[in-house]
Amino acid sequence: MPFPRASQALSRFTVLDLTRVRSGPTCVRQLADWGANVVKIETPAHLEKGEGAGGPRENADFQNLHRNKRSITLDLKSPQGIAAFKRMVEKADVVVENFRPDVKDRLGINYEDLKKINKRIVLGSISGFGQDGPYRDRPGFDQIAQGMGGLMSITGLPGQGPVRVGIPIADLTAGLFCAMGILTALLEREVSGEGQWISTSLLQAQIFMLDFQAARWLQMQEVAKQAGNDHPTSIPTGVFRTKDGHINIAAAGQVMWERTCAAIGAPELVDHPDFASGALRSKNRAAVNAEIDKRTAGKTGAEWIAIFNKTGVPCGPIYSIDQVFADEQVKHLGMAAAGRRPDGSEQLFVAQPVSLSRTPSRIAATPPEQGEHTDEVLKEFGFADAEIAELHKAKAV
Repeated sequence: MPFPRASQALSRFTVLDLTRVRSGPTCVRQLADWGANVVKIETPAHLEKGEGAGGPRENADFQNLHRNKRSITLDLKSPQGIAAFKRMVEKADVVVENFRPDVKDRLGINYEDLKKINKRIVLGSISGFGQDGPYRDRPGFDQIAQGMGGLMSITGLPGQGPVRVGIPIADLTAGLFCAMGILTALLEREVSGEGQWISTSLLQAQIFMLDFQAARWLQMQEVAKQAGNDHPTSIPTGVFRTKDGHINIAAAGQVMWERTCAAIGAPELVDHPDFASGALRSKNRAAVNAEIDKRTAGKTGAEWIAIFNKTGVPCGPIYSIDQVFADEQVKHLGMAAAGRRPDGSEQLFVAQPVSLSRTPSRIAATPPEQGEHTDEVLKEFGFADAEIAELHKAKAV
């Protein structure tokens, strides 16, 4: 029975997945979720020391990262294993890795090596700090990139010291940018007939994600600081007290400010000399927030959301993660996607946030067991039964 594909969008492409932990698997998940034939290449169990990279296989994190893939085991440090991998490269379209930069050189699978085997191959590489330069060989980790990339200096309440964000955003965005680069290279290959090397790093991704905060420095020499829950430039935008908790209000611009004043029953604030312009509201943000806060504290969050939505002021509740998935709009969008395990039980995953009208993504297969598809995949790549038996005998798989 053919392996089910998550979509037809990328079904013509075969991807060899050498990635581990998070940034690389995030990249490959994008390709797998859109139907690429992804072969996850893992270290044989007898060569692993302790828990594998990425944590326990059955934890939610690992499971969510590795759906829609098949798994084989291959010892890339053995002559037989690396030879088998290079044979697979002959028929593949993409290889993705997030080793330290020197590892692929030592294994003999850098881009120049792979290009000699298959000139159409696209190699996607993710590292901590880049494929060259003074920090090339440093180990990379998301929180290190958050700090060096400036994010921790602008996250948190003013004066409290640097704060990391609650998700591994450098890992995740590096993975997404690598996937985007791979898809761009595959499109270009249709013109040139040749593959190329795509590389990014956690540090590059994190700096890019600074976006307007980085542009403020590059173009105006303004160094952003921590602003807590306030938007750094659009006031009032932030968190406000209610009778039963807090809500977000985003009232940037004069029209939204006037609507907000009307909604909270304080039209006199529109002409207040300290709040008459966006620049003045920014300068006097604490006073603006206090005026709104003392009024929003009198009603529940649900009451205020109804009022603000009626008057056209952007607003919303502040959910815990369980409340996120209980929200009616989130349910409507299908952000919890169900997959069916081999035993028939249902498993939920975070769904793709992008919809394609003709070739949608789905959870076609739950994450594989380590090496579950080794023999099956090798046969598809042209290995004879005797050759597969020899790989097993040599403990290369």
